[in-house]
Amino acid sequence: MIAVRVHHRVLETLGGVAVLVALAAIVWLPGMLYPPLTSRELGHVTDQEKRVNLQQAQSQIQNDFRGQLLQAIGGLVVVAGAAAGWQQLRLAREGQITERFTRAIDHLGSETLDVRLGGIYALERVAKNSPDDRPTVTDILSAFIREHARWAVGAPDGPEHPTATVDLRVPWLTARAPDVQTALFVLGRRQRHPQEYTLYLSRVDLRRALLEGAQMAGTNLRHANLFRAYMPDSNFEGGQMMDIDLRYANLRGASLQSADLRDAHLEHADLRRATLRGADLKGANLAHANLEGADLADVQADDRTIWPEARRL
Repeated sequence: MIAVRVHHRVLETLGGVAVLVALAAIVWLPGMLYPPLTSRELGHVTDQEKRVNLQQAQSQIQNDFRGQLLQAIGGLVVVAGAAAGWQQLRLAREGQITERFTRAIDHLGSETLDVRLGGIYALERVAKNSPDDRPTVTDILSAFIREHARWAVGAPDGPEHPTATVDLRVPWLTARAPDVQTALFVLGRRQRHPQEYTLYLSRVDLRRALLEGAQMAGTNLRHANLFRAYMPDSNFEGGQMMDIDLRYANLRGASLQSADLRDAHLEHADLRRATLRGADLKGANLAHANLEGADLADVQADDRTIWPEARRL
């Protein structure tokens, strides 16, 4: 707000200076360009009436030029007013976006679920209305997911990864953590920005998440848990997915092209019609995975890679 007020004062000062300059130009410039006829210039004119006519003609030239000058200044004033109005609207819009952004961040820290959900959707609206803020919104929502859905595999008191037992009754993420699921929805349908960093969702608990058709190319999901996640037709092309838990995940028609799936856990995963072209599957476990119609051209595997029985035969 202080910056806006300073800007207003600067505009007012410049406007006052411009008015003084314009008035001076209207008063003095016509006389300088078309000065009155001198006695010497009129000396050869003996007829008094002709003298008067010449002086009046010179005055008329000055007045005509003054009128043209007024029209030109008037046009400039209109243009300057339009530019100033546009600038005021832009500043007002930026102020509104900043206010909405700040309020949305405050809502994310609320202990009330509904308030957090409102904050997430408010950030999505900010990203849509202000392209320059899209990378920041993406980073904030990624951090929100990492904070609220930790899967601290590797830590001394962290969870076993992958879990020794398979509990197919794990609730959907929409029931376990609806705010995390909503943040995923927003990230999955976001508009990409050239300056956006890679999505960093490493070591997160996204069991039974819903990400149908999500655009998550290049996302870092190392050591993440997406057990029984529903992600058909999603794009994880070039993703960093080493040691990821994708057991029983629905990846039908998904793109995993050139993804790093080293040591990934893909047991019982539905990979029908999935694109795995060029993916790194060294050490990956695809036991009982459904690879019907999957594109496996140029995949990288080693002697630790476990394939489904049907493929081994």
